[in-house]
Amino acid sequence: MNLFNDLDLTGAFTLSTLNEQVAQALDRSFPEACWIQAETSDVRVQGSAGHCYLEFVEKNASSGQIVAKARGTIWARTFHLLNPYFEKETGQAFVSGLKVLVKVTVEFHKLYGYSLNVIDIEPSYTLGDLVRKRQEIIRRLQEEGIFDLNRELPFPVLPQRIAVITSPTAAGYGDFENQLMNNPAGYPFYLKLFPALMQGEKTEESIIAALDRICLHTDCFDVVVLIRGGGSASDLNCFDSYLLAAHCAQFPLPLITGIGHERDDSIVDLIAHTRLKTPTAVAAFLIGRMDEQAKLIDNLQQAFCSHVMEALSTQQTYLKLLAARFPSLVMSRIERNRTQLQILRSTLPASLLLTMTRRTALTEIRQRLQNRWTEYVNRHNREMELTEQFLKMASPNYVLQRGYTLILKEGKIVNRASGLSVGDEVTARFADGDRTVVVR
Repeated sequence: MNLFNDLDLTGAFTLSTLNEQVAQALDRSFPEACWIQAETSDVRVQGSAGHCYLEFVEKNASSGQIVAKARGTIWARTFHLLNPYFEKETGQAFVSGLKVLVKVTVEFHKLYGYSLNVIDIEPSYTLGDLVRKRQEIIRRLQEEGIFDLNRELPFPVLPQRIAVITSPTAAGYGDFENQLMNNPAGYPFYLKLFPALMQGEKTEESIIAALDRICLHTDCFDVVVLIRGGGSASDLNCFDSYLLAAHCAQFPLPLITGIGHERDDSIVDLIAHTRLKTPTAVAAFLIGRMDEQAKLIDNLQQAFCSHVMEALSTQQTYLKLLAARFPSLVMSRIERNRTQLQILRSTLPASLLLTMTRRTALTEIRQRLQNRWTEYVNRHNREMELTEQFLKMASPNYVLQRGYTLILKEGKIVNRASGLSVGDEVTARFADGDRTVVVR
């Protein structure tokens, strides 16, 4: 059964019709230009045409959260007039994070949607809360002495073990991982993802939680990488948080960021050890560090080989000189040894006689030592036998076997009658055993 058969579509709008009616309603509601207060965000100028594209945002005064956002455009002809005027009056370039008072016309294009076209600006409306708050946070970090802490950490020689903080679904993470794992030189990198939100109200809390998890295993990592894909500048406001910046500044591992576009510098970027534009730029930086060490190793290898070749050449020259002199050296040594042999031959008979005399003397000395040793051993054996006999006769068992008895009281020998009382129970020890007796 087709459920759409029962639907009445006669009153339904097409999307283009609906958008046209919305545009007409806006034209009727705002027939003339009006002044609005807002903060600029994601300001960018198209290089070729000169048009300025941006976003206008409004934030809650107490929470700081964005409560309204609108796309804005300053066409090239107007921007060429307003931008120099604004910079001259305020001393400030027209960039993101400014609180501005602008005159706009409200437009709604059925294809591109709702936008505000700027036709005038009031320069006296000074810097907005975004810039002021950024300056306050930066000043606070500097006064607390932590602004430069992470940048002062030594960077590892081989940054291979990488803790990555990003959203698992971020396209930038996939590009980062692919570029590292498939680097042309084949360097081994070890990645561990610590998932976190990269936009929204809970971004700050989520990233701090990821940092805390990494902090439990700092020995396992060389660096921490904080990356995200592209996005508007207003989505980067969470990276201007004091709490997040303080955590990053005091983190014990070097922090590398790739969280925005080249024109956007968040506070986290400013306090990070190394700030790069994009995740792929971070990957290229890490590969570049490995390339530097590989080049250094290559240079050392070449220097080593050069030294070895030089040493071999020196030894080869020495061996050639030695080979040229070897025959004369051998003949000289032979003649010298022949002379020594002749001298030994002439002295050999006298040496043999002396040897025989000393051998006879040694034989006599050995015989005398053997006789004295035998006498000494016999004498001490007799003394040991006499000592053994004396100890045997002094033994209590020997005395008992001769018919005597030992009286023991509480395990001790009683050698006087006064040591016993009537009724005492004592032990009488005989040669063949013990008996318990009572004194009467």
